[in-house]
Order: sequence, then structure tokens, then C-alpha cells
Amino acid sequence: MSIKRSINRARNVMVGTALATFGLGCAREAPQTPELQAKWSDQSLWSLEVVDIDGNPRSLAEFSGKVALVVNVASRCGFTSQYEELQALFEERGDSDFVILGFPCNDFGGQESGSESQIKTFCSSRYGVAFPMFEKVRIKSDEQRSPVYALLGTQTGKLPGWNFSKYVVGRDGRAVEFFGSTVTPSSPKIAASIDKAMAQPPSTSG
Repeated sequence: MSIKRSINRARNVMVGTALATFGLGCAREAPQTPELQAKWSDQSLWSLEVVDIDGNPRSLAEFSGKVALVVNVASRCGFTSQYEELQALFEERGDSDFVILGFPCNDFGGQESGSESQIKTFCSSRYGVAFPMFEKVRIKSDEQRSPVYALLGTQTGKLPGWNFSKYVVGRDGRAVEFFGSTVTPSSPKIAASIDKAMAQPPSTSG
């Protein structure tokens, strides 16, 4: 691990500890109504259509059979330096079986107020982000929540409480585990969850 990555990792730990003290970076309980359960509990993430950061419609079906780490990202957050660890993880594991999906969100502290083009420029120029990124989503509002997060929240019972929350999604497109903002991308917990999901046989569902 480079000196820069070591410094950023130590910074992430310090920021995470500070925010956790004030209750930030933790999960929120996701609504679990019969209607939501009927709509999302057996649905695959790979069945959804989204818009990428360049404004192009994109089907998540292209990731069917892969294990994914889905992250709600922001450009001006105490956790923003996690982009470096995310990109490193993508480079280490980003083969035919694993992908990271980044969804910018301005819901938490108004820390992602820029346009998609500004977000793309920031991520690529500052952190060399090469994993798929998508247009900004809404998460906190029950009425305006992105279908991506409605599905992930229903299947895990957890929604992000802050930026850089993470879901591990299995090959079949179902969410298998949630991690809050303070759990960094290089955490052994995330590595173990990804390894467990990748040990499952490829699926063509979605």
C-alpha cells in the first residue's frame, strides 16, 4: 500500500470515528411495507434501467452474473477520499466477475450539489475513477427514492444514513449485505462479503 493510500485510510478511520460519534455514517431502517415487499423482495437489481453519468440510458442487466459493490458517493464529504480505495478495489478485483457501481447523491449534507459532468470530472481527475458511475439519485425521500435504493433497502432492511454507504450484491442481482459509511472499501468485512458472494456459481437471472 502506498504512503498516500495509508494516509487516506488513516484519515478515513479518523473521520469515520468522529462522524459515528454524532450518529452519522450509520444505517437507517428501510420501510418494510407489504407493498414494498411484494414489489422488491424477489426482484433482481439487474432487471432495472438506469441513466449513466453521461446521460445515457443503461440497463443493469449488463452486470448480470457479477458480484457488485453499490456505493452512494459524494464529492465534498469527509469520506470522499474513499474513492481512492474504491478505485484500488476495482483495479484489484475488477475482472469479469466483479464491478463497483457508483451512484452520486446530494441527500446527505448537500455534499453532491454539482452537475453530473462536474462529478465525472472531479472523480476522474482527482481519483482516476474508472468504475461505472450513474446520474444522481434520491435516497432519503420515500416518495422519490431511486428504484435501485428501494430494492436494496427492501432486501437488506437498511438504507444509507450518510454518503459512501455500501451494498454487496450477489451474482443474481439480490442484495446480500449492507455496510455503513465508516466501513472502508478495504475493510476485511467487505472483502469477506465479496468473497462469499463470488463463491456462488454464476447466474443468468435478471
